[in-house]
Parts: sequence; C-alpha cells; structure tokens
Amino acid sequence: MHFKKLLYSFIMGILALALAACGRDESSTSGNNASAEGETRVFKIAHVVQENHVWNVTAQKFGEELRKLSDGRFDIEIHPASTLGTEADMVQQLETGAIDFGFMTNAYMSTRQDSLNAWFMPYLFGSLEEAVKMRESEPAKQMLEELSSQGLVGLDFMFAGNRHVLMKDGFAESPKDLKGKKIRIIGSPAMQSYWEKVGAGPTAMPLNEVYTSLQTGVIDGIDIDLDALVTEKYYEVAKYLTLTNQMTFPTVIVMSKAVYDSLTPEDQEIIRTAMKNAVDWGVQEAIRREESNLQALKDAGIEVLEEIDPSKFQTVTNEVRNEFSKKSDIIKAFIEEAEGGK
Repeated sequence: MHFKKLLYSFIMGILALALAACGRDESSTSGNNASAEGETRVFKIAHVVQENHVWNVTAQKFGEELRKLSDGRFDIEIHPASTLGTEADMVQQLETGAIDFGFMTNAYMSTRQDSLNAWFMPYLFGSLEEAVKMRESEPAKQMLEELSSQGLVGLDFMFAGNRHVLMKDGFAESPKDLKGKKIRIIGSPAMQSYWEKVGAGPTAMPLNEVYTSLQTGVIDGIDIDLDALVTEKYYEVAKYLTLTNQMTFPTVIVMSKAVYDSLTPEDQEIIRTAMKNAVDWGVQEAIRREESNLQALKDAGIEVLEEIDPSKFQTVTNEVRNEFSKKSDIIKAFIEEAEGGK
C-alpha cells in the first residue's frame, strides 16, 4: 500500500511538472505574440526636400494616420533635406533597415529602374490632376512591384507638381529659346534625353547647389516644380517662369523590405492604409498648392508665361517617348493608358 502511494505521488508529480511546462510554453508563446502585435516603434523617414515642401507635410500626415490606426503604438521621425545623406546613401540604408521609409525622387529611382522613366515622358500630362489619376493605374502598380528586387517595398506615388522652366533671362516658348542654355536638371535618363534633344545643356546638380549656381550664372535656368521653386526661394535669383508642363514630378514612397517583412500582417496593413490615407490627402494638397504657389510667385515679382504651344516640342516629345517605350513594356502601356484617359 505504501508503495502504491509513493508511485501515485510520483506520477502526479510528473504530470504537474508537465502541465507547468506546457503552461510556461503557452504563456511564453502568447506573450511573444502580444509583444509583436503590441510593439511600440518609431519609424525613420528620409527625403531630400525642405520641411515646408508638400512631400514633407504628407510624411507628417502619414505619422498622424499611423498613430491613429496603431492606437499610438507607431510613430515617425522625419529626416528632411538630405540630412541622412544623398539618395544613394538613403537607398543603401533602406536596404539594411537603418532607415524605414524613403520619399525618394522618381528622378533618382529612374536611374535604378527603367520603368519609372514613364512618369517623365514629355507632355503626357497637361495638369497635375491628370498625372494623379495615373497613380492608380496598372502600369504604376507594376512599377512599385518591381522595386522588391532592390530590397524595397513600393507603397505609393506622391507628387510635387508638374515641371516648368525658370530662366534668368527670357521665356522658354520653343526649343530655339533653350538651345545652348545650361539647364539644371535632376539626374534621370528620361530627363537627360529630353533636354539633350531640345538642344540645351542639361546639368545635373543637387538642390543645395542650385541657388548659388543660378545667382552666379553657372546655369541659365532650371527644370523645376512650383513647390520646390517656392520652398527653395529660387525666384530670388531668376525672374522668368514659363509654365511648360513638360513632365510631372513624383516621389516614389518606399519602405525597407527587411523592416516590412519583420512586421505582422496586421501591422503591415496598418502601414499600407496609413500611407494611402496620407497620400490621398497629399495629392489634393499638391493640387491646391499649384495655384497658391503660382500666386505667391507672381506676388514676389516673377514674370510668368502661363501658356505655350506644346506642338513646338512635338518632335522631341515623339523621339523621347519612342526611345523609352522600347526599353520597357510598362512605359509603353503607361503612355497608352495616359493618352487614352484624356
């Protein structure tokens, strides 16, 4: 009898230990899930523009949406005006996860991915509203998907406005007005090709060198959107603005794939929803700013030529579109859809 009691006690002890271990494992697993889903985190966002630029205020709006949708678990830390390095530096940091999000210029990203040159096809959009509509197009979505090969998650396109020409001396009504002129561009294969075919001398340089270069005559003019023109104050050193609308100017909003993949599906969805909400708001803000920025420039004493005849640039337009359509089926499809939507 005594032996049976000892055996019974021994068996019950073993069962108790097993149950306790299971409880610890279950508790541990449950705790890890709660930790992953309840994690608080501050995401780093980097870009090249000033704090009052529409891309930066859209990043701020993303922060608001992110805080709301995550119940305060997620927040952002914005690093504007290239404070974390050049765009090449930023992409490298995105690949490693040192930066979480980048609002990268489509110009720089088009040097890494051919299909993104689609946004720079000449005279494809007569207004920013027309460009914004193409954000939801199938070719635009394919461009974002292609970014995964670079360790990036393409989230959306946000816009600064259409591109125009600011000159120190005279307007840009036709290619002959630009022939031989040194025009600052932001480096991009499509932009380079366009300005070479126009007959100008395209000169790539970072934003922080443009003001002094205009002031001292190193360059004769710039290819620029109105928001950057106002926020960077280039109107102080050049007074002739031609509203050419020759291209639009998106930022490609990307996230580090390493960081994205580390999140739960639920948190990934929070990221995507917060960004879409922010960009939906941001594109409307960009459209509103097109008008207010133009008025601000007029108030600052800029001479503005508001309408030109795009047919004067038709030969160049056709050459550039044909050149880049051959490089990418996505570009060809993008042009066809944009033209069909007019």
